[in-house]
Amino acid sequence: MVVIVMGPSGAGKSTIGRALAVTLGWPFIEADKFHSLENIATMRRGDALSDMERGPWLDAVHAAIIDAVERHDSVVVACSALKVQYRTVLRGGLREVLFVYLKADMQLLRERLVTRPDHFAGPALATSQLATLEEPHDGALTVDAADLPDVIVSTIQRALAARSLGRPTPPGAAI
Repeated sequence: MVVIVMGPSGAGKSTIGRALAVTLGWPFIEADKFHSLENIATMRRGDALSDMERGPWLDAVHAAIIDAVERHDSVVVACSALKVQYRTVLRGGLREVLFVYLKADMQLLRERLVTRPDHFAGPALATSQLATLEEPHDGALTVDAADLPDVIVSTIQRALAARSLGRPTPPGAAI
């Protein structure tokens, strides 16, 4: 099983992804670690990446997911996955993938991005991230990014338990 925690910069992907991975005892993949130095410099300037710039990064994240699956590991991934085409690359041919969309408004994103000055994705990216975002409606679990991390992790755990019982996550489910 692969759980990809997605959303714009500042939604809480890394926080939720790490907490979920610890709770489940699964490995955690931080997609930000796969960005090239050029991509990081671009985002540090406050410029959005083009689809072409994102391509090698998405391929590298997908390769890390495949490595985990080939080791028979379930894995939690934190990755923006803003567009349908990006999610298609990340999923590849895998069947057992759950996208968890951390839905956040502009105010929440900016508040969070201002408080993490050491990260390359700053407040200047919030507008372009939301403009690029294509909200998932393909069986993804949608949660409110403003909820407390423990609440979000519990919600994801309940969705995973329901899936293991054969009850798929309804398209665009908001819990």
